[in-house]
Amino acid sequence: MRRVPDGAIVHLVPAHVQIVIIVVAAVIEEGGAFLVTRRQRGVHLAGLWEFPGGKIDEGETHHAALAREIREELDAEIDVGELVFQVTHAYDDRTVTLYFYRCTLKGKARPLLGQEMRWVPRADLAALGFPPADEELIKLLTGSGVQ
Repeated sequence: MRRVPDGAIVHLVPAHVQIVIIVVAAVIEEGGAFLVTRRQRGVHLAGLWEFPGGKIDEGETHHAALAREIREELDAEIDVGELVFQVTHAYDDRTVTLYFYRCTLKGKARPLLGQEMRWVPRADLAALGFPPADEELIKLLTGSGVQ
C-alpha cells in the first residue's frame, strides 16, 4: 500500500476488462476475385465487408471452425489451406485476433443468413469498407498478392 501526501490529487482509473475474441476467416479467390460478405445489421462493425468466417468454439481447431462457419453462413464446403495472415487488433470494447487462411471452395456458395455476398476483383478490394483489423491484409492482397 502506498501513502499519498495530504492535499495530493488522486485520479482513480477503473479497471477495464478487455474481451479477447479469436476469429478465423477464409480468403477464397477464384478467377482473380475474392469472396466477401457484408456484416449484418445489429452486429459489431455492421455494414462493413469481411472475409467469411467467425469465432472459434471452445475446443475447436482453426480448420474445423472455419469449415463449420462456411457451412453455416454460405452452405458450402471448403478445403482449408495455409495461414495467409494473422493480426491482433484492439477495438474500444474488445480485442480481436484474426487468422486468415487460404481456402478453396467446393461447389457454389450461397448466403444462408441474409447477408450480402460478392466476388470482388483484387483491384477493387481497397474500395470496399473493411474493418480496421483487415487493413494490412487488404494491403497485402492488393499489393503483392497472396502467392
